[in-house]
Amino acid sequence: MKPVYLDYAATTPVDARVVQKILPYFCEQFGNPSSLYAAGRAARQAVSQARRQLAALLDAEPDELFFTSGGSESDNWVIRSLAEAALRHGGGHIITTKVEHHAVLHACEALPQGIEVTYLDVDAEGRVQPEQVEEALRPDTFLVTVMTANNEVGTIEPIAAIGALCRARGVFFHTDAVQAVGHIPVSVKDWQVDALSLSGHKLYGPKGVGALYLRRGHKLAPLIYGGAQERGLRAGTENTAGIVGLGFAAAIAEAELHEESGRLQALRDHLFALLQEIPGVRLNGAQDNRLPGNLNVAIEGVDHETLLIRLDLMGFAVSAGSACSAGSLEPSHVLTAMGQTPEQAAQAIRVTLGRFTTEEEVEAFAKALGQAAHDIRRQSDACLCFLST
Repeated sequence: MKPVYLDYAATTPVDARVVQKILPYFCEQFGNPSSLYAAGRAARQAVSQARRQLAALLDAEPDELFFTSGGSESDNWVIRSLAEAALRHGGGHIITTKVEHHAVLHACEALPQGIEVTYLDVDAEGRVQPEQVEEALRPDTFLVTVMTANNEVGTIEPIAAIGALCRARGVFFHTDAVQAVGHIPVSVKDWQVDALSLSGHKLYGPKGVGALYLRRGHKLAPLIYGGAQERGLRAGTENTAGIVGLGFAAAIAEAELHEESGRLQALRDHLFALLQEIPGVRLNGAQDNRLPGNLNVAIEGVDHETLLIRLDLMGFAVSAGSACSAGSLEPSHVLTAMGQTPEQAAQAIRVTLGRFTTEEEVEAFAKALGQAAHDIRRQSDACLCFLST
């Protein structure tokens, strides 16, 4: 059997339709979008079309979108720019959660003295409540940043309720929606967010391209100086091929969102039903209010590092959590924030399904996981018996 990829939350393959769309922009339509002659105008029109396609997926206006290299850059741009502005007025306060992506957490940790950060707790499913945000607000709070959907356990946060609260209190609200865009309906207008981060490679577009939504009326300091690109806020020749790929991937996602999310949810639920036949399996994250393709489970008494290696040898690619934390010896910050012990967190694996996942692959994985868990437990029992003698 060919290798089975079940780590779509880490990255997605570029859809073949997207590849065909972007190929001409490498050799044939290679003009600089800032050039005035025909080749430049054609490239500029392609970038504008991609901006419109992405805006349609987000329920945004095209001029509210700024292309970046990805979600981490977009997150950092918002946090650092607003913090610098606050420091010019004596400092201020940020509210975020303990389960954010490291692009948010590490950006907050790196802020200079004068900026205070409150890290909100989450419940056992990884969810923060709007009431917690309200209680944490201070007169000097200038930013609330809460991710739309968790990259490890898939729990979807109450973004619309938090957005309404922040809008009513006049506090800037940002959400890292990297895991959500293209997979669940997103409306920046209904959610009342002021800024939203996304990444192309999470929705079957190319790596190295993403975007920041910034609501009209808000301004950020330029991220890169040097030219007039992205309305003077991010200088540098545009990544035309990547931007075209992101735009077309967004158009595909918008057209297929309802059908594909339903298919993935059914496939995920089918997988979980199969996995429940394995002794000691437990679900991490919300039972229902989670991303359609995300399934994070733990198997009691089975260390995930050993399990992942065995599954890899059996031809299945899954992960223990965020790809950005690969190789870390620390337990998942998401699972420990949800109240799990380091030992419990060390038993968790993240299985994420995607556009090209089939029912046959899911059923083969469930069988392989059951066999691998059984073998690991048997070997562990044998070692314990040997040591006891």
